Amino acid sequence: MHKPSFLDRFSQDRIFWLVVGVILLAFVLLNARLSASILISLAALLVAITIHECSHAWVASLLGDPTARLQGRVTLNPLRHLDPLGTVMMLVTTFTGLGIGWGKPVPVTPYRLKPNPRLGNGIVALSGPASNLLLGSVLAFLLRFVYSPAWLVVAIRGLALINLVIGFFNLIPLPPLDGNSVLIGLLSLSKSRWAFTISEALYRMSRYGPILLFGLIFVAQLFGLNVFGWLAWAPAQALYHAMAG
Repeated sequence: MHKPSFLDRFSQDRIFWLVVGVILLAFVLLNARLSASILISLAALLVAITIHECSHAWVASLLGDPTARLQGRVTLNPLRHLDPLGTVMMLVTTFTGLGIGWGKPVPVTPYRLKPNPRLGNGIVALSGPASNLLLGSVLAFLLRFVYSPAWLVVAIRGLALINLVIGFFNLIPLPPLDGNSVLIGLLSLSKSRWAFTISEALYRMSRYGPILLFGLIFVAQLFGLNVFGWLAWAPAQALYHAMAG
């Protein structure tokens, strides 16, 4: 079986990479040079999204669903996990500080998952942000022992913080974020009527996930509410300082 090379991937997603290249070129021409902080942010986002999506695919395979593994998603090759529109938005977010980026969703067939579809899907969903939080915590702890060179300290700090922010952001129980599936999985552990009712409501909300998420982002920015700062940035900073000392 032929394994796709980088050139094969480029030819398949040529329009995507051309759009990404045009955005990067335009930014370079407008700003003369890329700052170190932007390069670190881009690298950190790439690492965080790759780790996140690979963890989803790996855990799904462990729980009995080979769908993502058969599509080559159990890999640390970032090209396998980049979504065209999500990557463009990731670039916009990095350059402007506003917006949201994302990776290519990992395909999961819940009925194949152990021990049951909803709990198994919740575990798969949790694996993504958990991997970001674990990586961010380890990198932050590493800063207790790394003092120089300065660029290395800055790079590790950037990698740690971005992974922690992405981890906490994805745990928000709002579709299409992982936190929604995690909450449904936790509710499936209870046999009570109220747990089933809430779980069904959350499950029905999933179909409107992107609209709800972007609507919340728009409303928060319109009224100057730092919702995601409270839910993601604040706990990320707290964990970072606890680990880094």
